[in-house]
Amino acid sequence: MSGWRLLLTRPTEDCASLAQTLAAQGIFGHCLPLLEIEALGETPEQRTLFLDLDRYCAVVVVSKPAARLGLELLDRYWPLPPARQGWFAVGAATGALLEDYGLDASWPDSGDDSEALLALPALQQAIDVPNPRLLILRGEGGRDWLGERLRERGVAVDYLSLYRRRLPEYPAGSLLQAVREQALNGLVVSSGEGLSHLCQLAGDDWPQLAGLPLFVPSPRVAALAREAGARDVRDCRGASAAALLAQLAAESGAMER
Repeated sequence: MSGWRLLLTRPTEDCASLAQTLAAQGIFGHCLPLLEIEALGETPEQRTLFLDLDRYCAVVVVSKPAARLGLELLDRYWPLPPARQGWFAVGAATGALLEDYGLDASWPDSGDDSEALLALPALQQAIDVPNPRLLILRGEGGRDWLGERLRERGVAVDYLSLYRRRLPEYPAGSLLQAVREQALNGLVVSSGEGLSHLCQLAGDDWPQLAGLPLFVPSPRVAALAREAGARDVRDCRGASAAALLAQLAAESGAMER
């Protein structure tokens, strides 16, 4: 695996952590964060939803920024969280934040996406109550797929947006320059929005970069990448460092056989 030299695009803190994890396995990672997290100011809606948190049978947290900001609100309004309330995460890293806080959190064993979460037996059990109501903590303009599927099953769903994601400002040509100067041979994105920002930053240079192996977290993002013109898409079936390492290991093993 040590032959890989990867462009990492997560938010700054997560990017540095991923680079450190990869380095321990002999893999070089160059950080170029393409997602900047900006917390939204607290609104009356936020306050009302959290004061009424006990009316939800379950809370779904879609990302680590949503977990961090949501836990701040929980700490402010509910020093003792509502009992018998299920908390669910899209991904193990997000779930670990909830669990470390002391919440009864569940998440899929494999697959860091809404599809895997919807199939989770614990979530099915949590919403199998009279008049189920569920709260989703997410970023502004997040994906509606999970909420739509739950509503089809008779669940009342509320959304609470806690942050927005922006593309940091970089000079034109920064992406291609980084790939060339660091001799990078692979790109990593952790979400559909990260992919969109990658293409946006690449601009006119995208055709020169679209042939590089592009590691993505899910079949949905893989399809988006191919639609955008990426020619070598690798689906890690998860956004975690462990999922990326497993994909790299699988490919190395295949090459050795």
